[in-house]
Amino acid sequence: MKIKKAIIPAAGLGTRVLPASKALPKEMLPIVDKPAIQYIVEEAVKAGITDILIITNRGKGVIEDHFDHSVELEAMLEKRGNTEMLSTLKNTANLANIYYIRQKETRGLGDAVLKAREFVGNDPFAVLYGDDVIIGEVPAIGELCDAYEKYGKSVVGIKEVPDELVVKYCSLKVSRLEDKILSVSDMIEKPALENKFSNFSILGRCVLDNEIFDILERTPLGVGGELQLTDAMRELAVKYGMIGVEFSGTRYDMGNKFGILKANIEVGLKHPETAGELKEYLKELCKTF
Repeated sequence: MKIKKAIIPAAGLGTRVLPASKALPKEMLPIVDKPAIQYIVEEAVKAGITDILIITNRGKGVIEDHFDHSVELEAMLEKRGNTEMLSTLKNTANLANIYYIRQKETRGLGDAVLKAREFVGNDPFAVLYGDDVIIGEVPAIGELCDAYEKYGKSVVGIKEVPDELVVKYCSLKVSRLEDKILSVSDMIEKPALENKFSNFSILGRCVLDNEIFDILERTPLGVGGELQLTDAMRELAVKYGMIGVEFSGTRYDMGNKFGILKANIEVGLKHPETAGELKEYLKELCKTF
């Protein structure tokens, strides 16, 4: 089955990047000339997804404004003959059918996903975490959707990470099926090192069967007193098995100050308007350290 619906949980408070996120949602922090969440939406669209639900909370109305038309701005650009930027803004407003719902209390990723039940209906769906921008030639969520179609099981996007990150993310029990494709039979959220299964962690992307909603309804609160999506996915993994895809793109953690810097530098070094100047600037700057 083709995956046509996706949800983007974007209700986090952004405490790791304060004070930048005090008045501006971290999902709207720029990577060169686009906000982080636009890269995520564009990734979903490139994968053939047509309907996207963004889960927000109070103070994040600017996300809705970004994906809407700005009549005054578009009229000004048209009057000035700036057709290229006018086209860019119109395309942004027409990327997909984008809907919004609020998570009124930040009760965890599992709670955010549960709020999408009515939107999703009875179909499998994609989840693209609002903190994680993944940039590559092939859309990462598209690689997961392909694996879902092939194997008929829920899929998670995974990478091997060092021990210091495993304890902050999750650890997966895996066995390799083919190049870049692994079978996942168990997982644990934020494990102590002595309890980890492996150094494979879920990083920002998954495709889930609709059954996840019933599981979330009966899942007790987990780490941090929140409803953890990983706890619910574990039941799918143990009961049916899941598929892990080592996606090919580069992932940037936009809830992390260094992740934001990396994203801007690496994207800036490829951007046609900034690549040359930035490369020369960094060369000269490095001579001073």
